[in-house]
Amino acid sequence: MCRYIMATPCKPEDSKHCIRMMLGNGMRSTIWKSFMERFKIGQVAEFYGSTEGNANMINPDGQIGAVGCFPRCVPRSLLPIDLIRVDPNTNIPIRDKRGLCIQCDAGEPGMLVGLISSSNAVRDFHGYVDKKDSSKKILHNVFKRGDKAFLTGDLLVMDEYGYIYFKDRTGDTFRWKGENVSTAEVESVIINVIGLKDVAVYGVQVPDQEGRAGMAAIADPNNTLDIKSLANGLEKTLPSYARPIFIRVLEKMDITGTFKIKKIELQEDGFDPSKIKDKLYVRSGKEYVPLTSQLYQDILKGAIKI
Repeated sequence: MCRYIMATPCKPEDSKHCIRMMLGNGMRSTIWKSFMERFKIGQVAEFYGSTEGNANMINPDGQIGAVGCFPRCVPRSLLPIDLIRVDPNTNIPIRDKRGLCIQCDAGEPGMLVGLISSSNAVRDFHGYVDKKDSSKKILHNVFKRGDKAFLTGDLLVMDEYGYIYFKDRTGDTFRWKGENVSTAEVESVIINVIGLKDVAVYGVQVPDQEGRAGMAAIADPNNTLDIKSLANGLEKTLPSYARPIFIRVLEKMDITGTFKIKKIELQEDGFDPSKIKDKLYVRSGKEYVPLTSQLYQDILKGAIKI
């Protein structure tokens, strides 16, 4: 929601209010500070949680970008959540010689888990209607034999002070050129480069190619996007495998009732110019060129290397 508010023209009334704190989740670090400055908000109280999960936390003092804080000096009996190491390709927890999970070091991305206690309503996990889905979310023998935890499916990272930052959802990554690409990181870079707020990055399948090619959908309602500046910015800030192969420029982005971009629908659209009426571009060397029907067919035939 804050992205849409920031997209409106500045006006004197922006700071004429009595609001001193905002509470919610999903505030992007790219607009956090500028939002506070523009609307004269004293503090953003970001929190992390899910309806069904037991791993919840809050950013108590407004550290920009953080979704919560749990210093390692706090015992698990008081704060039963932690970050564990997972395989970067499969997201399966990595275990030590004892068969137990490994706690992440500061600065090391890991999956957030919430220890389950059936005797504590706050720490219990009742699961979903589908029991198979429920069993997939429960991890056994986490830090000691017999314990269990709720797998959030989210990757976060903790700094040396105990602040926790959202990294990615395990479903929001794709593999290209033998590397894992974080959609959240690429989206953040694109937003910083072009200054537009609505960006969705996802992977699309290309025939006879392993993994998925990166594609970025960008909402450009005022037709201000400079495709050359975008190409130059991505060239300077992202490794080659993480730079989107395809760019789709829309007038506006379709969103859900909770203001989330409908990324699955975009992914299903693919990059076929005969089906998509929006502007499409494909990366050619260090620049982006319009994706024509002929280029599309050449890509499908493998005549063009991407």
